[in-house]
Amino acid sequence: MEVISVGMEAGCWKPLPIFHYIPVRMYIQYYDPNIPSGENHRPSRKKPMFKVNERLREYLNQHGRGVRLPVEYRDLQRFTYSLPLKDKEGNDTAWETVIYDLREWDYIREGLIGIYANLKTEGDMTFSKHLDVARIDFCGFGNSQPFRIRIVNKFNDNYDHYYIKIADASRIYGLELEHLLSPNRIKFLISKETLVEEHIPGIPGDLFSANYLERPDTNKIRLAKEFVKFNERCFVRLLGDMRSYNWVIDITPDIEDYQYRIRAIDFDQQSYEGRKNLYLPQYFKENNPFVDVTLKYLNKDSIEQYQTEERTMIAFRLASARYRVKELLDIMIRDTISTPEKTMQLARELSEFHNFHPGLLRSNTMGRLVKEHLKVCLRKNLLMIPRLQGKIAD
Repeated sequence: MEVISVGMEAGCWKPLPIFHYIPVRMYIQYYDPNIPSGENHRPSRKKPMFKVNERLREYLNQHGRGVRLPVEYRDLQRFTYSLPLKDKEGNDTAWETVIYDLREWDYIREGLIGIYANLKTEGDMTFSKHLDVARIDFCGFGNSQPFRIRIVNKFNDNYDHYYIKIADASRIYGLELEHLLSPNRIKFLISKETLVEEHIPGIPGDLFSANYLERPDTNKIRLAKEFVKFNERCFVRLLGDMRSYNWVIDITPDIEDYQYRIRAIDFDQQSYEGRKNLYLPQYFKENNPFVDVTLKYLNKDSIEQYQTEERTMIAFRLASARYRVKELLDIMIRDTISTPEKTMQLARELSEFHNFHPGLLRSNTMGRLVKEHLKVCLRKNLLMIPRLQGKIAD
């Protein structure tokens, strides 16, 4: 097919003898507490922001992501003071509620309601008279230093959230790849140097492990299955730093039970780090409770089955959106979203992992690495696409 050539000579089924290793095809390896916690084993403490180039901006405009916003990120930075925000139990959070001068507030409030209308109703302001801004929170902890906007319906007090952040190219690539290759759809907008993201609902992984994992009604087998699939999605498209507080669990009632969906909520580390293991959620000690559940409830055959299911679905999504994916990867290949040193390191480690695959080793940008890694990991699944055309929509 046009986007991903499947004529690659090397497969991607290389098992590695690592701590807590399960001998299945691929890479079921787990965090080793005996490995020293140096810089090479943890994500970068502060990732630089990468400017959105003109080709990427044109792509975003073409696909409805580029808009003119009434309020920009820099406008929200003009708050007068802030108050620490506590959770329902009175514990400190990473957020602080910001307060604005009255002369600024009317302008900011009206603009934020307009942005919400852009996100939810394509700019239709018919229902805006029912809406108000209940609170604006700021987090200086993350790379993107986001503002979280709480919009409330004045009639029934129902509320919703969205986020305003500094536009970062690597994060935008991560959001777009999530939209195209995952089972989730992402709504985000960009204007100049401002990025607007919808809220992704769910229970953060760290809170789930602390408060929900041991509940009697938690189906740990289904949870383990979803963790394997999430692990697969992150590695195939090289989304890094998926520690438990960077993803959420969406719970859906099912027949006599529950289904689980793990969704990434932080895309700053799309194809930035040089160490291969940082693209595997199973390696982070913060995810150990979910690793333990996987080891306890799934056997070799089950893990193989769920890995194959997820790769098959990624291949179908890729085939369905092949022209858009090709357009995005062509831009990404020519963009700079990491350092040359990290790019060379990741190319070397991925090539070694995939039986010294030459295409990976020759990749000199993170965008090319993503494209080559999709080729290598989905080769077997993509070969099936021509005889399954009826199951996909172009």
